Amino acid sequence: MLVNDPAAAHYEIDPARLDLVEEFRRKPKGPHSDELQKVLHRMRWSGVTGRWVLVTLEPNRRWMLGRLPEQRGVPMETFPNRVFTRVEDAEWEIFRLRWEALTGTSLPE
Repeated sequence: MLVNDPAAAHYEIDPARLDLVEEFRRKPKGPHSDELQKVLHRMRWSGVTGRWVLVTLEPNRRWMLGRLPEQRGVPMETFPNRVFTRVEDAEWEIFRLRWEALTGTSLPE
């Protein structure tokens, strides 16, 4: 378990670490290895503007892809054509988009 590691928000993600991608794909809800936890922490809290998020449309039933604005107070961009009915599919899409944003490397859908 990652315990408030101050360096995790600046963790350098190695795009060649496809083993971490596969680990997430197999177990999106965990438990995760220490290395994958650092990657996820970086993806979630790195401060990158325009971060990808999930918007809950119906709790535990439907989620839509969203993107946080670069400035506070500006409405979030939403993608009504990107709706998920399985949380695993939604989490994978967010992981994939964040991975690409932080590493410059695309992952297959």
